[in-house]
Amino acid sequence: MGDTSSIGLILVLAGGMAQGAFMAPTKWIRKWSWENYWLVFSVTSYLIVPWLLAFITIPRLLEIYAGCHATDLVSVGLFGAAWGVGALTFGLGVEALGVALGFAIILGVATTVGTLIPLFLTTPSNFSSRQLLFTVLSLVIMLAGVAVCSFAGKWKESSSTKTSNYNRGVAVCVISGVLSAGGNLGLVFAGSITKRALALGISPSLAPNAVWTLLTIPLFLCNVGYALFLLNKNHTGIKFTSGPWRKNVALAVSMGVLWMVGLSCYGSGARKLGSMGTSLGFAIFMSSTVLMASTVGFVTGEWRDAPGNAKKQMAIGIVLLIVAILCLAALNR
Repeated sequence: MGDTSSIGLILVLAGGMAQGAFMAPTKWIRKWSWENYWLVFSVTSYLIVPWLLAFITIPRLLEIYAGCHATDLVSVGLFGAAWGVGALTFGLGVEALGVALGFAIILGVATTVGTLIPLFLTTPSNFSSRQLLFTVLSLVIMLAGVAVCSFAGKWKESSSTKTSNYNRGVAVCVISGVLSAGGNLGLVFAGSITKRALALGISPSLAPNAVWTLLTIPLFLCNVGYALFLLNKNHTGIKFTSGPWRKNVALAVSMGVLWMVGLSCYGSGARKLGSMGTSLGFAIFMSSTVLMASTVGFVTGEWRDAPGNAKKQMAIGIVLLIVAILCLAALNR
């Protein structure tokens, strides 16, 4: 694998690790409800950090948008809106099922949709049927890993007196996965924006930062709107001044920074992986995210009370995900 592709692979893997770890700080947030820390996280990750990153890395950012057709900007906004609802239900799904299981279901579905659609719509002319078969096989291995991880989490259902909550959580995670693929699809079909950035002399690895700002605006509106609704409904706004609020704010902000850093690393890495970066690279990115999230679940004690069988199943799922990443990385050569 060439130097550029190797750097791209490292960036994509690093991005997946950052995204997989972004929910970890919630383990140390005290005396706040979900809507409290999700509001701070949403403002940080979907508004402040994307625009700050874009203005730092792209000197002529507003000039790029001014030169784009309105329909291109609207289409990116629609993909962002789907992603926004997916991100909202993501938080609810992880809250219901836990980090390891919630991540596995959501990212498994999102990876399938976000990988196959770009693969079939933007397949290079020299992409052979043998490579396509190998790609499908790699995705099957990855999905098998996600399925095994999900099945391992069934112990949560048997240990809970409210089975319907588990089933509802799974349904929310599946919906979130389908809609969350809108983020990658928005990047794939925002070609005019990235071309405009390249024409103005922006580095190919930094050009995606001009897209993330637009894609994350609907995420900001959806998530902040819902968080404010819950704060009003549950009268939990008062919690912002209770408990270790400074520490809670810092933890919620760190969630947002980790999330956006992961996304930016993926965007830069995908460009370096070549024409298949937003399909095969996306699968690698999401697989490494599941791996990191599973690790976070184990390290933070989320699976402390799980039976030995469930832990073994989760370990098998992790091995399958690692195999899938290696296969996809080899295919990208």
